[in-house]
Amino acid sequence: MALWRAYQRALAVHPWKVQVLTAGSLMGLGDIISQQLVERRGLQEHQTGRTLTMVSLGCGFVGPVVGGWYRALDWLIPGTTKVDALKKMLLDQGGFAPCFLGCFLPLVGALNGLSAQDNWAKLRRDYPDALVTNYYIGCGPVRCCYLEFLPVLEGSPALGLAPLPALVVSRLALEPPGSASSKWARQLSRGSVALRT
Repeated sequence: MALWRAYQRALAVHPWKVQVLTAGSLMGLGDIISQQLVERRGLQEHQTGRTLTMVSLGCGFVGPVVGGWYRALDWLIPGTTKVDALKKMLLDQGGFAPCFLGCFLPLVGALNGLSAQDNWAKLRRDYPDALVTNYYIGCGPVRCCYLEFLPVLEGSPALGLAPLPALVVSRLALEPPGSASSKWARQLSRGSVALRT
């Protein structure tokens, strides 16, 4: 709990820096978990370049874009009532999520060295699954949380295994302190919220 409180204080004082570093760190951690626990590569076969790519993507794209979006969302819909939360969720999931995934997936493909033609084919193949998974995972008690932190691997379907707690906490950790979702993240970190999949 002390670590979470320290994180919340740092987020309140330096929101932009902390959000960017959080996104990069958690995306890197998600890739390490994916390689070691899901793919079972072992330390000798670990692809360090892939992990660094995910860290760079988190720091350079996900953190700034998602952090900026939350600021815009709080400005567009001020308030903390259940109706406000529902409005935010609908705008987030109906408008932002499809656009974000449409930018995120091709960016990952480009960073993986795909040609424009291969990247387009991969986007057409993976985008529907990623968007459906976004809505499917988003059945939490407060609001939807989607899979922008899912390491998108060549040849792996978007609906494949992923370290879900890291995904959800990473998404929620970028929320402003005191928001309903950041309170849910605290409950999740204590293990008192069950993820439904």
